[in-house]
Amino acid sequence: MHFISQAIESYVDNHSEDEPELLKELSRETHLQVLRPRMLSGHFQGRFLSLLSKIIAPKTILEIGTYTGYSAICMAEGLAQNGELHTIDINEELYDFQRRFFDKSGYGSQIIQHLGSAIDIIPTLDMSFDLVFIDADKENYPVYFDLIIDKVAPKGIILSDNVLWSGKVVEPLDPKDKSTPVLLEFNKKLKEDPRVETVLLPIRDGLTLSRKR
Repeated sequence: MHFISQAIESYVDNHSEDEPELLKELSRETHLQVLRPRMLSGHFQGRFLSLLSKIIAPKTILEIGTYTGYSAICMAEGLAQNGELHTIDINEELYDFQRRFFDKSGYGSQIIQHLGSAIDIIPTLDMSFDLVFIDADKENYPVYFDLIIDKVAPKGIILSDNVLWSGKVVEPLDPKDKSTPVLLEFNKKLKEDPRVETVLLPIRDGLTLSRKR
């Protein structure tokens, strides 16, 4: 679902920082080789992730949901010297694809892949994070938030993707739809949780920015 016209989307892209050539290549290969290429962050959101990361200069980043690695590379652009980005994905078939582009990006030594369920892996990560990006299965968003909130550094940032869910959050619910009710709960949870201050941005499919108090 497009929340703004295609013409405005093109204007936004054309007046934002150019998409790096490596990420254009990653996008092309994802569209050719991988199912559901719509899951890519893409040019505009990717440049937003990159610029926000550069503003924060995080020492540690956690990404929940790697897909083909586009958003991880964008956020890695802002890592502090000797910083680390930990990214978790359950799809082992994409592991080598991700690693190939991570290594080509120049940030390969700073990007650590974790293969498996984020619910199992997050408790094993004994560190705090300056930036967290939640972009995995929507049914577990509230669980992921509860697992990471105590691992987020004070004033750290949590980003949550797809929170408008193609506009379904403001439409009558389909009884067969399991994701939208969870996202409605999640969006309400972020708004009301006193540990964070939150703004929901209408970027692509909805991107929530929460800052830990």
